Amino acid sequence: MTAEEVVNLFEKDISARKRLAELLVSEPDIRLAIINAVLRDVATKQDIEELRKELKALSTATKQDIEELRTATKQDIEELRKEIEGLRKDVNELKERVSRLEASSSLLVKVFMAVNVPILIAIIGLLLKFLLIP
Repeated sequence: MTAEEVVNLFEKDISARKRLAELLVSEPDIRLAIINAVLRDVATKQDIEELRKELKALSTATKQDIEELRTATKQDIEELRKEIEGLRKDVNELKERVSRLEASSSLLVKVFMAVNVPILIAIIGLLLKFLLIP
């Protein structure tokens, strides 16, 4: 009989499985080996207390990190507000300069027209005179 067949028999027969477990537990050496194997996977009160301490420390650190981030974010927002205010001032200055430039160019066009229109009319009149009167 193979080991696999023995395992299959224990899978099918629940009472035999229980008897085998009782036999294994009644042997001191085997019971100690089973207990040690189980204890490796079981958390003790000390393990849980250490975990609580670590979580509390982590929670405190996390709160401090959040507070630091909040402070840094407020500072960044304040700096951005100052930069935006500076940009607004620059834009307003540019608007004023463009307005002055428009006024200057308008005046330049008016002066140009005032000087050149009479000259052009005189030239046209002279050309017409030469063309119409031979």
